[in-house]
Amino acid sequence: MIKEKFYDFNPDIKKVIALNIRKYRKQRGLTQEQLALYSELSYDFIRRIETSEGKSGFSVNTLYKIATVLEVSLDDLIKE
Repeated sequence: MIKEKFYDFNPDIKKVIALNIRKYRKQRGLTQEQLALYSELSYDFIRRIETSEGKSGFSVNTLYKIATVLEVSLDDLIKE
């Protein structure tokens, strides 16, 4: 049985998320330090996410914290 392909997955999804976090953070007038503080994450972690540096992985819970502080949905963070 051959499964149909329903979705095209973006291999650069982390880059999309990084760009969206930066965009919404700047729209809210927050620094990386402020976003880190309000989301209870480290500044270095926020910096690594936004710069797509290294192999910084993150969980749905982490994205939820960031989305909550930025007042956006999880969908907004993953939209291209």
